[in-house]
Amino acid sequence: MIPLEQAVVARLESHGERFEILVDPDRAAEIRQGDDIDIEDAVAALFVFENASKAEKAPEESLKKVFGETDFANVAVRIIKKGEIHLTAEQRKKMIEDKRKQVVTFISRNAINPQTKLPHPPMRIEMAMDEARVNIDPFKHVDELVKETVKALRPLIPIKFAEMKFAVKIPADYAPKAYGEIASATTIEREEWQNDGSWICVCRIPAGIQEEFYNMINRLTKGDGEVKILSQD
Repeated sequence: MIPLEQAVVARLESHGERFEILVDPDRAAEIRQGDDIDIEDAVAALFVFENASKAEKAPEESLKKVFGETDFANVAVRIIKKGEIHLTAEQRKKMIEDKRKQVVTFISRNAINPQTKLPHPPMRIEMAMDEARVNIDPFKHVDELVKETVKALRPLIPIKFAEMKFAVKIPADYAPKAYGEIASATTIEREEWQNDGSWICVCRIPAGIQEEFYNMINRLTKGDGEVKILSQD
């Protein structure tokens, strides 16, 4: 369980009853997004309250009437998912800023300007978000926020999600060490070890990180790696 001083109230009102639990706002957000979080890692007390500030527990009859059960874990998850999470202004600001950064990073790495075939710089995305007055809900999943944000940005900037396909050849002196890093950073479609010890592959990456990809190949091979663009979707 989390320390009490880190907890905020999650409240659900239904059928004339009020139910409150003490939760960690970040863990509560993850539960709302569908992540598999142990409820004991998200709460400060294993009780459902009628009034948490007065430590007044909710009657079992009330729990049964509204939830049909009294099991804390099941009830707590439903309160988190359906109720209101009461954040302080500072907590809400921080969560929104963190989510906003995640959205900007995702778009800048995975989307391009289809007119130039180049990624939008993060600053350009942020400015467009400000212009479009994009609202970031700290309790929504990043995937959902990205969809909402891109929809809002399309009238302002040309934007398209795309992947690039490359043929890569790594010289023998660098291949064993480079293999793992390239495999973890890309989606490899085909690969083959050559008789001279070199390694070749066909791989895909999000179009927005092409410069980062080139830099990685140059770093791993001290500039001796070969990269050829096969396609961009």
